[in-house]
Amino acid sequence: MSKLSRLLLASTLALGMALPFTTLAPIDAVAAEKKADKKGEKVIDINSASAEELMTLDGIGEARSKAIIKGRPYRAKDELVDKNIIPEGVYAKIKDQLIAHQSKKK
Repeated sequence: MSKLSRLLLASTLALGMALPFTTLAPIDAVAAEKKADKKGEKVIDINSASAEELMTLDGIGEARSKAIIKGRPYRAKDELVDKNIIPEGVYAKIKDQLIAHQSKKK
């Protein structure tokens, strides 16, 4: 392999590793909002919603809404399952109604 080929390969790999995984979050949020709009459902931001708003979701009662609020902030909505805040079955039913907007850093 030539020196130029190795340099190109190394730089491509380095660039790929340097891209943050969170770059997909806005795309997921937009997709979730579009899906929910099609179904006529309201999209709820798990990073800013009140306990009352969270309790409008199927399978989310007072205890789970408090747990969601306590676990903030979330980088992605699937962290609700990863952090054992809600079971996967509940998440599967409501995931299209959820988003996890990131706060803007100053």
